[in-house]
Amino acid sequence: MSQRTERIDELLRQEIGAILSRDVADPRIGFATVTEVETASDLRHAKVWISVIGQRGERDETIAALSRAMSFVRRELGTRLRLKRIPDLHVRLDDSAERGTRVLQLINELEAGEAPDGDAPTSETLPTPVPRLPRAGDAEDEAPLADEPAPLAPNPGRRTGSPAARRRGGVPSAARRRRPPGRR
Repeated sequence: MSQRTERIDELLRQEIGAILSRDVADPRIGFATVTEVETASDLRHAKVWISVIGQRGERDETIAALSRAMSFVRRELGTRLRLKRIPDLHVRLDDSAERGTRVLQLINELEAGEAPDGDAPTSETLPTPVPRLPRAGDAEDEAPLADEPAPLAPNPGRRTGSPAARRRGGVPSAARRRRPPGRR
């Protein structure tokens, strides 16, 4: 894949995500995120990978609604982007979060000493965060010694340097460009 195609993929991912979040008002579209766009080298077709949170039926309904909305999205992309050709958009379900949840579930079952059930369906698509308990072999948190001075935090209210230096990000002009010795 060329750098140009990669840049176009990222641009399309950002713009399609913005259009879906702001301009598409279909109630059948649940919580959907554009995770990746893969454009063909001739820019005629693009696969739009969508991650959807919800049950299997909700995800299928969301993907179907997004497939119907892609003609509108493509038209909007034509007005927003300066590309010679806007690719045909093909929606695909990105189930990597679901697969990751299944792997975490299997690991937790193995840590608990249970035999993993290979055919167990996952009830949710994202893992539920749980607090991690300390285990044997974990690195001990060392408290700072009392005789070590605490690092000083910069004073955010204090303004330093000239206004021109602040516009340049605080870098003095002499550090930005070095002149050879003897030339002024």
